[in-house]
Amino acid sequence: MVIKRILPSYSKIRQRGVALITVMLIVALASIIAAQMTTRLQTQMQRSTNISFNQQAYWYALGAEAFTKRVLIKAFKDEPDVTHLEQIWATEGSNYPVDFGEISGEITDLQSCLNLNALHPEAKTKVESTKDTPASPKKTGTTAKAPKSASANDKQLPAATVLEALIVNLNIDGIGNFEAEAMVNALTDWLDGNDIITGSGGAEDNDYAAREFPYLAANSYLASVNELRLIEHFTPAVILALTPYVCVLPQNSQHFININTLDAEKPELLQALLGSSIEEAQEVLSARDSSGYEKVADFLKIEELTKIRLEKWQTAAFVIDSKYFKLKANARFNNSYFSMSSMMKVNDTQQIQVISRTIGRN
Repeated sequence: MVIKRILPSYSKIRQRGVALITVMLIVALASIIAAQMTTRLQTQMQRSTNISFNQQAYWYALGAEAFTKRVLIKAFKDEPDVTHLEQIWATEGSNYPVDFGEISGEITDLQSCLNLNALHPEAKTKVESTKDTPASPKKTGTTAKAPKSASANDKQLPAATVLEALIVNLNIDGIGNFEAEAMVNALTDWLDGNDIITGSGGAEDNDYAAREFPYLAANSYLASVNELRLIEHFTPAVILALTPYVCVLPQNSQHFININTLDAEKPELLQALLGSSIEEAQEVLSARDSSGYEKVADFLKIEELTKIRLEKWQTAAFVIDSKYFKLKANARFNNSYFSMSSMMKVNDTQQIQVISRTIGRN
């Protein structure tokens, strides 16, 4: 009788233990699910907050763009025919505090650099660029040695001559006249619409299709200086050295350099434009007043140019006003950062048009 009473009691205890374990498992599972739901909710909330902060930083960057338009309009309202480094747009990068962040921006003249799209077949050749262009004043003194490619026929593009000379002037290790000419030929083939190789250093679809990761030549205008990384012969060292001196105007093959806004600390570009020595280019830039020249003729008459004999296609490249500018804007809102580059064009009515935007650091 005793044994019969003990066995049922033990069975009930075992069932209670199983039930307790089951309840604990359910509680643990519910806790895990609740923890995961809480984590996901926190992640979603943080993501929404980050998107909101990033969007505010984006609007701050657009505010910098709108402010730049006003600055340019004011500058060209006062001096509509001249662009120089004493105008308000040419101040160095400035920081402006705003609620929970700051905005910084810097404006640069895109006509103080060499437009790589000027090597496009639609660009004017040397003979075309000198039509209806007044001859430069008569020069006396010694004649500077012209770049190797300057002796090419008049059908050559002025920008091709300048780019080749610029690459040589930068004194990049292992880069000479032959390598510079090959780069210019490859860039020309990248821009033109045919499959005919230019010179000994040109490259067309077959050259790029044979690579490990094949692609084709653009056969169109460049969209960015970074596109040089895809073109034959252009090494990282060359691109890094060229970047401060060159730029890209979208769908535009013009070859105009504003003598008033050329950087005095980078005389190599002017050296390539003039076909002169580096010392002569430095002297020319040193002779420029802070407010620049009011006319191109005033620049061509300076004494420092008497040592250099310029061709008509060279003088045709110089201007004293600019139409294209670039804004590099950086905005911060709380812990969100936003970078944007805006390219702007000054229309004939002195209105500012944004022609491109690039998101991210460039």
